[in-house]
Amino acid sequence: MRTDDWYCTQDLNGFLSHAGGFLRSRPDLHTVALTVTETLRVNGPRAYGDEPPVFGVLERDGQVRAAYFRTPPHMLNVTPLTPDEADALAAHLLALGQTVPGVVAARETAEAFVAAWQRHTGAHGTVAQRQRLYRLGNLTVPRPTPPGRARLAGRPDRELLARWYGEFTKAAGHTAARDPGAWADARIAYGGITLWEAEDGTPRAMAGVTPLIAGQVRVAPVYTPAPLRGRGYGGAATAAVTRAALSSGVREVLLFTDLSNATSNGLYQRIGYRPVADFTAYDLHRAR
Repeated sequence: MRTDDWYCTQDLNGFLSHAGGFLRSRPDLHTVALTVTETLRVNGPRAYGDEPPVFGVLERDGQVRAAYFRTPPHMLNVTPLTPDEADALAAHLLALGQTVPGVVAARETAEAFVAAWQRHTGAHGTVAQRQRLYRLGNLTVPRPTPPGRARLAGRPDRELLARWYGEFTKAAGHTAARDPGAWADARIAYGGITLWEAEDGTPRAMAGVTPLIAGQVRVAPVYTPAPLRGRGYGGAATAAVTRAALSSGVREVLLFTDLSNATSNGLYQRIGYRPVADFTAYDLHRAR
């Protein structure tokens, strides 16, 4: 296929007006694109870094077939592609002189793009993380429930949330999306973090939820400090934030897991989450 079937823009509103319907046509597979673009729309183009975001659309016969975005310094994120589409995307990005430090996409798409990138550049890719996307079926609260209760995080919790967010991103090997304090402010503003606290009121774990968009939310992040793990706090917080989302009228609740963490994958399935698709993140390295 032709590389000029792809086009690139830094105009978020133009991108959404053109590709928004396509993204909402499969909101589960496109959940990251939907939530990232909503964050950029609300918080501005520097929500994820100092460099401007880049967006792209594949259009054939007047219809949007695929899309991508990148918020430097983070990886390229791509919707599902055929191998030919992935090859054309690699050529398109190279023609634009775009930097691609890595890619995250549905497993087959990520593999096809990495193979195409290697053909065009000689660079190679290494797996950074294998993920699984889950959708909630029927919620089942894990038993036994640890002592304590769930509550919505508020302004007095800002310092704790910022610290835990920093610890979470470091432990997960992620680059923080923004300043941890700004992240905490944004989550508090829309009620996006639930804490599980002990009977004495001491927070033990947190579970976040993304803003509602296209009828769905995504549970993220879930974090329990290392000394407190294995006691059910993370599962209790996840069940509580999931129940709250359902009570608010959300149609679908999603979450991603790291496939290398058998404990969390088992826990979320016991709570009622069912697999949707596997995703892979690759780091891309320069040709030797």
